[in-house]
Amino acid sequence: MKLAGDVYRLSAQFPKHETYGLASQIQRSAVSVPSNIAEGHGRNSPKEFNHFLGVASGSLAELETQLMLAQQFGYLTEDEIDLPLLLSDEIGKMLNGLQKSLLSN
Repeated sequence: MKLAGDVYRLSAQFPKHETYGLASQIQRSAVSVPSNIAEGHGRNSPKEFNHFLGVASGSLAELETQLMLAQQFGYLTEDEIDLPLLLSDEIGKMLNGLQKSLLSN
């Protein structure tokens, strides 16, 4: 949830013409990560939880790509995306670990 908040703050500074473009896409990806984790946790089976963790991992990969595109387009600096990318990497490792633990049970 911290990552989503950080990303929302960063995307708020995008040019006006990106409101419904990259800014919106970044926001949706960022919100999708914790949302899919929560939805999967609310399901009744480890198999379903694992599925939603996979969806969250996909959204995380999308978000990383979109942050790098925002930097490439000049909307964000490397310094601005460093922390969100580090946090994203950490979240990705946690998701992988959780998926492995679900599969081993």
